[in-house]
Formats: sequence, C-alpha cells, structure tokens
Amino acid sequence: MAKRIELIVPGMGSDHCAGIVKGSLLKLEGIEQIGINIARHRVTVTVQDQGPVASTLRQAVENAGYEVAAVEGEDEAPTSERQVEEDYLRQARQRLWIAVLPTTLIMLLMVPQMLWQPVPGYLFWVALLAFPVVFLAGGAATHKAAWRSIRSRGYNMDVLISMGSLPPYLIGLLGFVTPMTSFIEMAATIMTFHLLGRYLEARAKGRASQAIRQLLNLGAKTARIERQGQELEVSAQDLQPGDLMVIRPGDKIPTDGEVVAGESHLDESLATGESLPVYKVVGDQVLGATLNKEGHLKVRATRVGKDTFLAQVVRLIDEAQGSRVPIQEFADRMTGRFVPVVLLIALFSLVFWLLFADFLRPLLLWGESFLPWVDAGAPTPVLAMMAAIAVLVIACPCALGLATPTALMVGSGLGAQRGILIRSGEAIQTFKDIRVVALDKTGTITRGEPRLSAVQTVAGMARRQLLSLAASVEQASEHPIATAVVAGAREEGIELAKVEHFRSLGAGGVSGEVDGRRILLGNRQLMEEAGVTGLNELTPALQELEGKGQTVILLAADSALCGLLAVSDTLKDDSVAAIEALHRMGLRVVMLTGDNPQAAQAVADAVGIDEVLAGVLPEGKVEAIRGLQQKYGQCVAMVGDGINDAAALKQANVGIAIGAGADVAIEAADVTLIRGELTGVIEAIRLSRATFSKIVQNLVWASAYNVAVIPIAALGLLHPMIGVIAMTASSLSVIGNSLLLRRG
Repeated sequence: MAKRIELIVPGMGSDHCAGIVKGSLLKLEGIEQIGINIARHRVTVTVQDQGPVASTLRQAVENAGYEVAAVEGEDEAPTSERQVEEDYLRQARQRLWIAVLPTTLIMLLMVPQMLWQPVPGYLFWVALLAFPVVFLAGGAATHKAAWRSIRSRGYNMDVLISMGSLPPYLIGLLGFVTPMTSFIEMAATIMTFHLLGRYLEARAKGRASQAIRQLLNLGAKTARIERQGQELEVSAQDLQPGDLMVIRPGDKIPTDGEVVAGESHLDESLATGESLPVYKVVGDQVLGATLNKEGHLKVRATRVGKDTFLAQVVRLIDEAQGSRVPIQEFADRMTGRFVPVVLLIALFSLVFWLLFADFLRPLLLWGESFLPWVDAGAPTPVLAMMAAIAVLVIACPCALGLATPTALMVGSGLGAQRGILIRSGEAIQTFKDIRVVALDKTGTITRGEPRLSAVQTVAGMARRQLLSLAASVEQASEHPIATAVVAGAREEGIELAKVEHFRSLGAGGVSGEVDGRRILLGNRQLMEEAGVTGLNELTPALQELEGKGQTVILLAADSALCGLLAVSDTLKDDSVAAIEALHRMGLRVVMLTGDNPQAAQAVADAVGIDEVLAGVLPEGKVEAIRGLQQKYGQCVAMVGDGINDAAALKQANVGIAIGAGADVAIEAADVTLIRGELTGVIEAIRLSRATFSKIVQNLVWASAYNVAVIPIAALGLLHPMIGVIAMTASSLSVIGNSLLLRRG
C-alpha cells in the first residue's frame, strides 16, 4: 500500500531548485509520485509500501544541497509552515548581518588603501574580516550545498556563488607570499550581496504567498460544544462529526455544519469572497471560518479536518501552485542545462583572456571611457579572473526559475480571495485561446429551482384570491411546482386556508376542498376530463407561456375555470450581464441543456445565447463538447454545476464548476467559482490571462537578461560586484512583476 510523506524544504525557492530536489528523489527505488509546491516549500512523495522511509528521503534532499526543515511523520511535533518560513527569514537576516558588518569595515579600509596611502597590514585585516563572510555567515551553507550539488550532479545556484567567492579569497591569500592584486574584497562583497539577495527574495516571496497564509489562518482555533447539557471548550482540531457547537455573536464557525437552532447573518467573505452577510436559519449549511454577526446559533458539525470547505480550498490552491504551465517546459529545459553551461563559459573566458588578452584589451580601452569600473591597464591574470568571476555571479538562473511559480503563487492567492479557485496551471495558459464558452442551463444560467412567474385570472376572480386557493391546495403537496406556488403566495403575504380531501391525481394535477369549494389544479387534459368550462378564454395565454418554456397549471373551482398560474426556472441575477461581457471579450456562447428546445430557446433569447444545443442527455454532453471542439477548434470552455456535467467538464479544454454544485463536478473542473455567480467566469478568464501574461513577461525578462549580460561579463566589461547586484535585482524584479497582479 502506497504512503505519502511530506518534506518542508525552505531553500527550494524556484523551479530550478525544485528540479534538483525532484531529481535527487527520483534516483531512489520505490518512488511512485512526487508533487512539489514551491510556494509552500513542500515536497509530497508517494512511496510504495516497501519504499524508502522518511529519513532516506531527507538524506537524498540534503545530499542535493538543500536543508530539510521538517518531515511529516518523522518529527514528534511537526513544524508549521508559517514557523518554517519565519525561521528561514530570521536565519537569512542573521546571516546577512554577520556578513554586512565585516564587509562594511573592508570597504572602509579600501578607501584609504586605494586613494591616499597604503594601510599597514591591509591584506591581513581584509583576509581576517572576510573569513567569517566567505566561510561562516553564508559561506558554510553555500559551499556545503555547492559541494553536495556537484557530487549529485545537480548544479544549483550555490555552485555559481561558491565558485565566484571561494577561489578569489584563496587566490588573494597568495598576496602574503608574492605581490599581486587582492581579490579578497571581491569575494566578501559577492557573498554579502548574495546573502542580501536571499533575504530580500525570502521577504518578497513571503508577500507573494500572503494570501495563502491568510487563508490557512482563517479557521477558529477553539470551539464551544454542548455535551450532556454542559458547554465545553475544545480545540477545533478535536471536533468530530455530530458534535453540537454553540456559536455566540462575533464567534467564528469552527467547522462546516448545519444550523439546528437559532438564526443569524454570517459574514462568509473570508471563505467565499461574498461581501454581503448571508442570512442563516435552521436547516441551512454553514462553512467553517465564517463569522457569526449577531445571533446565537447551535450548529451540528458535519465535516471536519481535511473534509471541510476551507481544507478543500487550500487543497485546490496547492494543486494550482504545484501544477505545471506548458510554457514552463521552456524554462525547465533552460535551467536544467544552465549551470553547467555557465561553468564552461566562465572557464572559456578565463582561458581566452589568458591567451588572447592583447586581442581583447582594445575593447576594454573603449569601455574604460564610460564604465568607471573598467581598468584596461590591469594585469592579464587579473582581467581573466575578473571576467570568469563576473560570468559566474551574473548568470544565476533564479530569475528564470522564479518566473512561473511566483506568478502562479500570486494569481492563485488573488483568485482565492475573490472566490475563484484555479487548480490547473495548464488552464491558465489555455484560457488565452478559448473562443467558445458552453454553459449548462439549470443551476448555471438559471437558479435551478422553479418559481412562480405568472398569474392570470378570468372575469370575477381576483389575483390574490386565485393565488390563495392554489397555494392552499398545493401546501399539501411536496412537488417542486407546488413548492413554487406556495412560496410565491407567501412572498405576497397571502394567508393560506386549510385544505381538506386533498388528492394527488398523478401527472395531471391535484385536487382538494378549500372553504367548501372543490378546487382542481392541473393541466388542460385534466380540466377537459373533469368537464371544466371556459377553457378557450385562456388558451392564447396558455400557448404563449408554454411557448416560452414555462410550466402552466390551470385552476378550476366547482368545475368553473378561474385562471392559470405559470412556474419557471428563473434566471440568475447576473446571467445577462455575464453573457454580455463574454460577447464583449469576443467569445461565442453556447447553451448545453437536456431541456426541450422551446424552453431552452426561451432562456437563450432572454440572455442572448448565440447557439442552443437542447435535449442533450447527460451521456451526450461529452459528445456535444467534442462536436464544438471539432467545429471551433480545441478552444472550448465548459461551465456546469451538476453530476451530469462532470464528464463534459473534463472533456472541455477548460472546465469551470459553479461552487454551489456537486462535489464531483468541482473535482472534475480546472476552475471552481465558490460564489456560484456566472460573472465569476469573466473574472476567472481575466485573472488567468493576466497571470499567464505575467509568466510570459517574467520568462522573457529573465531569458533576455541572461542572454544579454553573460557576453558582457565574459568580455570583461562587467565588474563582479556589479554583476552580483544585477543578479539579485533580476530575481527581485521577477517577483515584483508578479506582485503587480494585485493591482488588477
């Protein structure tokens, strides 16, 4: 039997790092699947029953050059993700300060050494001050990780930093035995800026994942439960299905449940993005982490732990951040070969400068005129070393590796705040090509519950009287049409009379006695069989309403026709606006429904649908989507909410589930709209397109940056210290560009 083991790897900050970690684990026998979430620094490994144990997985990752903060199942008290992030940031800050202070002193010594007069014992003091920077502060971890990476042939970014700082320091020590230029200052500066970049990167990535952390912290920590007439306070983690929770005004709902006593308004914005409080009464479902505004409630727990709504939301976001965007394959291919290629370029630069310095020196003379750090008169070994080190430190692949995960991190977190869960990275890229949106009718365009839509009387019968008679009889029925009639009467404040001798007449209708009058409710055939008179008077109205797809019932009292009532599935408030917005985006909208053509066309005309596919059985929806894909190309999105939509959602290029619908539909979809509003489709498309745009921008910038600066560094026109600053700025610019999504 397979088992799942989770590792927290705080130093795994990009796709490049994730690829090395994954590669180190794949070398082990008995690995079935590896899932990586860069945003949460999580590696989820599914191992076979006789596969490697947690300690073996830890060792494999550490051998690849990455520290493992915690392994689920191995630690007695597993460290929380927030704690891991805070510890990592605190450690990065401490290492930075240990490096900054000595490096600042080195800079202060360099000024008189270079401008005024030699400082006595300068090389000794510089070597002494640089030692903790290069070998202790961040150097110990960097060099150790670099060695492990080389040994496992992973070649992570630590290799470049180690090669850019360690050799210059060691070569600089030769100055104690022979006169030569010191590179020790450069080694300390490179390591310090590397540590500064790590610290700033950790802070920026913390901002990018802020929405996810907020989501994880939404839940209540404790719960009041009622047992044997007494209230007890327990940890929310200890709740069990069936526990009776006592919710006071201002309390958070500890877990999902059903209201069994009381009524109140709940603020569900933290969980669903819905800004208006939702009124809850006995029998209504409530979500964990939502806020009780004013009333006292008793709620019976129905779902706890990993089964709750909030846990499912977090899981969907995990899947989104751990998923892959097709364009990411480009970045993966580049980063996988990047570090070895950079090492070769650095070696080539070193050798080429040593052999052909006279050929390259005129280029330095040109650069010296406008680049203050270029010294064309420096000795050839110095120029060769400067060029090689500059190539090493400028060419870190972090920016390229951060391009996709940071955009996904921000985009998915922003979507969660707005009630949009994008669980598939591929869907983010596919959205830009969507040309057709297929909508299920019931529960998607319409409310999915019949409502009273029309009342018409004949001469001598008042509207309220007709509605009172109809609702009084229908209150004894459980049919959806009866429920709609009764609800319509109560909305108008009509009091219902007692019904006697109620009978259900099958598909034809119902009958009963109200205030001594025999009432008959049903279709035209039932009225004709009962000998009801005056049917022709309402025939035009009946035909008009049925032509619009509405269900019409006639009412007769003592065999005389009194009027008719129509029931229909009404449109959602935002359906018209949503479909108009889809048209403005240049998308074709198709309705896919099992209803009859008349009813379907009536709804289509009301909301502006372009094309109607009616009478489609559940098993035929998949074929209908395939037909649209063949007709319009592989660019079809499907929106649905029912069990019978699940297969079609999977078949579509992008499946969008209305969150209020069936769990199986949500599981099959690429995108889930928690609030169940059709306008969420528009927002999901815009957010996905914006996220993909940021991914492309990040990849273009990171690729162009490396292509442009590596040749400049190899030619000796870039000082290594400037290079390490530029490398840090490149990574931060990618993160900053992703954070701009929040402004959309």
